Amino acid sequence: MGYLKAYAHKYGIGFCIAVFFVILEAFCDLMQPMIMSKIVDTGVANKDLNYVIKMGIIMLIIAGFGAIFASIRNVMASNVSQKLGAELRSDLFKKIQGFSFENVDRFEGGTLVTRLTNDVTQVQNFINGLMRIFVKAPIVGIGSIIMATRLNLKLSVILFAIVPIAAILIYFNMKIGLPYFIKVQESLDSVNGVMREYLSGVRVVKAFNRFEYEIERFKDKNTLLTKSSTKAMKITSVFSPIIGLIVNVGIILVIWIGGIYVNKGSMHVGEIIAFTNYMTQILFSLMMVTNVFTMFVRARASTDRISEVFCEKNSMVNGKKIIDNSKDRGRVDFKHVYFSYNKDKEPILKDISFSCHPGETVGIIGSTGSGKSTLVNLIPRFYDVISGEIKINGVNIKELDIKSLREKIAIVPQKALLFSGSILDNMKWGSEKASIDEIKEALKVAEAFDFIDKLPEGYNEKIGQGGVNFSGGQKQRISIARALVKGAEILILDDATSAVDTDTEMKIRNSLKKYSKDLTCILIAHRITSVMSADKIIVIDNGEIKAIGSHSELLKNCEIYNDIFLSQIGKEMM
Repeated sequence: MGYLKAYAHKYGIGFCIAVFFVILEAFCDLMQPMIMSKIVDTGVANKDLNYVIKMGIIMLIIAGFGAIFASIRNVMASNVSQKLGAELRSDLFKKIQGFSFENVDRFEGGTLVTRLTNDVTQVQNFINGLMRIFVKAPIVGIGSIIMATRLNLKLSVILFAIVPIAAILIYFNMKIGLPYFIKVQESLDSVNGVMREYLSGVRVVKAFNRFEYEIERFKDKNTLLTKSSTKAMKITSVFSPIIGLIVNVGIILVIWIGGIYVNKGSMHVGEIIAFTNYMTQILFSLMMVTNVFTMFVRARASTDRISEVFCEKNSMVNGKKIIDNSKDRGRVDFKHVYFSYNKDKEPILKDISFSCHPGETVGIIGSTGSGKSTLVNLIPRFYDVISGEIKINGVNIKELDIKSLREKIAIVPQKALLFSGSILDNMKWGSEKASIDEIKEALKVAEAFDFIDKLPEGYNEKIGQGGVNFSGGQKQRISIARALVKGAEILILDDATSAVDTDTEMKIRNSLKKYSKDLTCILIAHRITSVMSADKIIVIDNGEIKAIGSHSELLKNCEIYNDIFLSQIGKEMM
């Protein structure tokens, strides 16, 4: 919970102002029973109507001030809690954005969403309640005990017997409830995870008619959440009725014993009424304190989960060097690189060494799972190598500022992803300053200009979430154009034309060759035709480089490349 200190400094003044008005409101509430007792014992007993009216007006004025203080307190509490919640959510999102892929992999996507939304809301609600009811409850409770003691010391013995019992119950409520509310939040993670996975793969679900399976899967997680929530609420809800019962027994004892004292003439009726009112206020306070601790337990579970995200240290140390543009623009060097997603297991990439020179097109080919995508993900430092080094423009990428490094690299991933908005908005992701002419040129190179030009809205055509209103090939071509607009020194195409027909792919390759003559272009492909014209082809298998050379050289010297060529094209082409 240490991360909340920063927000305490920023919102402390607003919090204290809200608490100040809560205290004033509490004092107004505490004065009412005492005035009521005087009205009964003095005004009513002596049949003094003027005194009753006078004290009644005073009660009304005090109640009016109490209402004003409550209104100010509500406004301040809402303002502080909403702003704090918004900033906490924003800071948490920024923290998650700064994570490396390795950090993100440690958390499931569903749990990060829950922590960013539900957990922050729990903390926000607790802080809001803290400034409204939670501070008022103990003040009214303690104040009622003091006022009741001053009113009649004999009857106060009942209070001193009841309050410690209630305090013990509240303590056990908090201690027993915490583990259960942690389980509730974890169950909520599971529900969010299932829903997120379903929505991202809804087309596959429909294609395979797996509705029943998905319903059952969601039902299992939802049932688990229901059971966890029910169990937590059952345990915590037991304490409130018990505390209420104890205090009500105390009220009965006050009326019974007070009645005896009234009969003896040692106590006035007004004192009994006031004492009963104070007992009622104590009951209200104890019930509120019980709710406070129930909400505190939930908020505590949430703050611990948020704290885990804030305490997660970025596995990548950002360098300070800026890429030097004066020499070797776009040169990439791998030197004896080893990499594994799990450092305790055998490396996925083993002793990878090669160089990409400025203006060179390098193809990477290999079977599925051979490590091609993993290899290129190391260049922009999505992950860090276990050993060895990768250099850009002659500088180890670990020494470079990550933002500066990634500005020099444009990537088209295997799965083409378009963002909600217009086509123009998506193209601006490449470069916000890109002109329409630059965008048109990039679209023409990617063979996307013609089909976009025919759209009703043209560049302003809206894109559905994830690009649902475009085909796989269209999304890939827009993604290629978006990468080209960036004007980077290194262009990485990770099987970026897999959904494009052969003729279109050939046109894209030819256009890219002219467009990228000053770029270092790295092509990953399953189709051998995609890399045949590359200046250099790297054959990778089982995480190791088996051969490097041109198409003709590899046909002669590399058995794996030869097998790929024969299986995809056939002997007649040799």
